[in-house]
Amino acid sequence: METDNLEQGFFGIGIQNGKTPENLGVLWRSAQNMGASFIFTIGNRYEKQACDTHKAVGAMPYFHYETFENFYAHLPKGAMLVGVELVDNAVSLENFKHPRRCVYLLGAEDHGLSNQAVERAHHLVKFKSRLSLNVSVAGSIVMYDRGMKTEFST
Repeated sequence: METDNLEQGFFGIGIQNGKTPENLGVLWRSAQNMGASFIFTIGNRYEKQACDTHKAVGAMPYFHYETFENFYAHLPKGAMLVGVELVDNAVSLENFKHPRRCVYLLGAEDHGLSNQAVERAHHLVKFKSRLSLNVSVAGSIVMYDRGMKTEFST
């Protein structure tokens, strides 16, 4: 077995200043299906009860943080913050090596991540895309990429 696999790893995924409950519900459903350890939101631009057809909130821990500072102060010990953002210094997802223990943070389609989140992220990733993607689609792609790159051989 390879020593660099994610056997002892975990990941969480969430949205900063999400706009719609539908986006949250779709992201959470994908997170549940793709092995996320927890889900979260930062900020207040969303409805408290998102549409969550698979009831992911009941199946895994959900955290809400009022501010980025509060979120950052409560990152799990040893976890790397991976921001998903279309910025020049972001690494292409195709070339990105996912950390064993990390938290993926996405921003709303219209505003993206806050400057503070971009500055404090340990890693920044982006897609080959001319325009920004729907936040739930972007998060699903990141989780799928993680899963494809961390398959275990038997």
